[in-house]
Amino acid sequence: MSHSNILDKDKTVLVVVDLQEAFRHPINDFSLIASRTSIVVRGFQILNLPIIITEQYPKGLGRTAEEVLFSLPPEFEFVEKTAFSSCGALPFLEKLRATGASQVVLCGLETHVCVNQTAHDLLMEDIQVHVLTDCVSSRFAQDKESALRKMQMNGVIPSCVEMALFELMRNAKHGQFKEIQQLIK
Repeated sequence: MSHSNILDKDKTVLVVVDLQEAFRHPINDFSLIASRTSIVVRGFQILNLPIIITEQYPKGLGRTAEEVLFSLPPEFEFVEKTAFSSCGALPFLEKLRATGASQVVLCGLETHVCVNQTAHDLLMEDIQVHVLTDCVSSRFAQDKESALRKMQMNGVIPSCVEMALFELMRNAKHGQFKEIQQLIK
């Protein structure tokens, strides 16, 4: 039995919000965020867990970051949206509900806009939210920090890539432990 704030592989989905190429230059740590997100995407695939990725108006903001695209199968279906909150897109809610998940591991851009609004709307859907603090960013550091504080004050659980993946495995005897260990080294 584990604490209710520990991720459970049978209840968890990864949500990557708007990690798109148009943000590569305005966000200083974009490459690091994209690289860390690629690791968690690959980890969820290794663990055979669901992944939902949104793209905010891709015609204007471009596709998902190359680092993440290279980690996905060619047939992966993205959720296009114009609402800042991913929950404002019906296809997102349909995909989320189809997973049956009650926990979301959340990452993406920008922390103070789309990630923040998605997190709060997920809480309203009675979904427990774990935000990967090493996989979110904003153009300005203070915006990211304000958003992380606000989300945490309202019940979002701070996490990081390694913490999330190890919580999902729970034991070094897990069948994919060595593969996950190699991924994060």
